[in-house]
Amino acid sequence: MKWNAVKLGDICIDGGIQTGPFGSQLHQSDYSDEGTPVVMPVDLIDGGISTERIARVNDDHVQRLSRHMLEPGDVVYARRGDVGRCSRVTQSEAGWLCGTGCLRLRADSNLVDKTFLYYALSNPVVVGWVRNHAIGATMPNLNTTILGDVPLCIPDSLGAQRSIASILMAYDNLIENNRRQISLLEETAQRLYREWFVDLRFPGHENTEISEGLPSGWAEKSLAEIADVVMGQSPKSEYYNDAGEGLPFHQGVSSYGLRFVRDETYTTSVTRIGKAGSILFSVRAPVGRLNYTKNEIVLGRGLAAMNHRQGLQSYLYYMLKERFFKEDMIGNGSIFASISKGDLLAQKFVVPDSDLAERFDLLCRPIDKQIARCDDAIKAATEARDRLLPKLMSGEVEV
Repeated sequence: MKWNAVKLGDICIDGGIQTGPFGSQLHQSDYSDEGTPVVMPVDLIDGGISTERIARVNDDHVQRLSRHMLEPGDVVYARRGDVGRCSRVTQSEAGWLCGTGCLRLRADSNLVDKTFLYYALSNPVVVGWVRNHAIGATMPNLNTTILGDVPLCIPDSLGAQRSIASILMAYDNLIENNRRQISLLEETAQRLYREWFVDLRFPGHENTEISEGLPSGWAEKSLAEIADVVMGQSPKSEYYNDAGEGLPFHQGVSSYGLRFVRDETYTTSVTRIGKAGSILFSVRAPVGRLNYTKNEIVLGRGLAAMNHRQGLQSYLYYMLKERFFKEDMIGNGSIFASISKGDLLAQKFVVPDSDLAERFDLLCRPIDKQIARCDDAIKAATEARDRLLPKLMSGEVEV
């Protein structure tokens, strides 16, 4: 098989590498609860596009920003921050918009298979090149020129490219099936929480007295009364490493997965600890995004770790998720770029009596364990794919 050295810009259509709309074109006030999704860097998770907290705009803005509309086969890149992150656009995301902070790549299908290109860009060698050539030390940034210069090595046969892509796609299909299971399981638990504690159709509600608008035994409590909260404090960057030395370190949502954080960066300096099984809460934009950690970790300043005082972690997770259904929205709907420990602990929640909370937790605990098993399957498939990917891309493993 013959391989050709090319630059990314050479295999894209004219204007195929395009920056998403700038802030002057798309304002915070333009977003709405319904409408066409706008893909931001935080939505690019594990090669897919998460819709859990995705921003949306109405049809007027879609027409105005039509040049940023996505097509199947496009690749969306994070333009700032975690600049090595990219995701592939599928038929499900056709017509969505490339958002602020992202770059859109549109390949020439006569020159390269679009699915193969996504995997080529996911090659650790290529990701490393992109990160090393990003501009800015504190907040790395990409532009169209940098991406256009990304060096790639591709088979000269489209058939060979498709064969490589199909092998890797088999792993991604397994990953996607488990992601769907996680979403369905979480939706089931959240619906149950809403039925019991929002709509007040909990077991025995027919015979429960209501006093001052609350069922008997229920009360309004602050988060400080419900959970133990540890706010993060970042160690000095000189102690960071990716060799697995020390404890995993998590700074913010960039290491979030669908449900559990990905341990990628480590630190030998311990500041604030998040216990294994803790719920992680983002205290800097986007405020309110949730994840779990399976392991003991060091918390950076962008996160807080939460644990229910009676050990009812499933109840606490779905309680928080019900409140923080929209990022950066705290309490009365005010928008926060960050939240202090005092403001976070002062958040008020209506909570049931301990017996009912424990009953809900017992019902949802098996659901959450199944979610963890699905996540383990995703991790295993991801690791197998990632071991194979560079070997296929280098020609070490032939197809």
